[in-house]
Amino acid sequence: MKILVTGGAGFIGSNVVKMLEARGDETVILDNFSGANYKNLEDVKGEVICGDVLDQSLYKKLPKIDGVIHEAAITNTTLKDNNKMVNVNFNGFKNVLEFCLTQDIKLVYISSAGIYGNGDSPMKEAQKALPHNTYAYSKYLCDWYAQKVRSEHKTPLIVGLRYFNVYGSGEYHKEIAASMIYHLFLQMKEGRRPRVFKHGDQKRDFIYVKDAARITVEALDFNASGVFNVGTGIARSFNDIIEILNKALNKNLDPDYLDNPYAGVYQDYTEADVSSLKKIGAAAQFSLEEGINDYVNKYLL
Repeated sequence: MKILVTGGAGFIGSNVVKMLEARGDETVILDNFSGANYKNLEDVKGEVICGDVLDQSLYKKLPKIDGVIHEAAITNTTLKDNNKMVNVNFNGFKNVLEFCLTQDIKLVYISSAGIYGNGDSPMKEAQKALPHNTYAYSKYLCDWYAQKVRSEHKTPLIVGLRYFNVYGSGEYHKEIAASMIYHLFLQMKEGRRPRVFKHGDQKRDFIYVKDAARITVEALDFNASGVFNVGTGIARSFNDIIEILNKALNKNLDPDYLDNPYAGVYQDYTEADVSSLKKIGAAAQFSLEEGINDYVNKYLL
């Protein structure tokens, strides 16, 4: 198959591209390189198109495509330009979805666990959305619109994936938006005490990018539309991360706890209910220990 990956030069998108090519698919990478790095495309064979998902004229120029994985988005939750956030994430998504409807080709798009806010855990796909920031709200709008289209069209299949906290190779260019695991690694590698919000007992469902990318590729083969959580189903604390990194780096650094300036708009606990994902035969394979050790030893040291 020939698969279009929007945001294919970004963190998760580039991992998706490499997995597609590893299984024999052709790839077309669409990226405007505003939040990506060309280094993520080393050894990638697919055609690269420098363009923007907001450019409606671009879709008429694309080659024949068998499916789309839509990764392109602004993911920096601290961005102050709300108009830009919603325009890129929601209107860009609508353009991609319209292209898939017109071509009658399957769409896998990326949502976010951020839409759950501090709602009940384990977080279920059907529970009420409680987005704490504009990024999460923009992803909620995508889910809402996708559901509306699904109710009106039996084809093509539209699959939404709500990523939980993804970490792994290729995220270095994201700076402040990179994972907590990456930031803590950088601090601890230099011998500095790892800084986390008091008292490091916040818990997140951390999923390794190799799992997130593999499940995303597998979603092209799902035989049903819908929205699915993509996580491990296990919440782990920031203190757990520090302990694992200490062992991986052969260090014994104590945490440096600081006040949380984002109290009230910060997700203190995320845990995916992955029962829907498991029903269609998909699941994470790396534990937090396995993922961090693979990341550190193969990509960071």
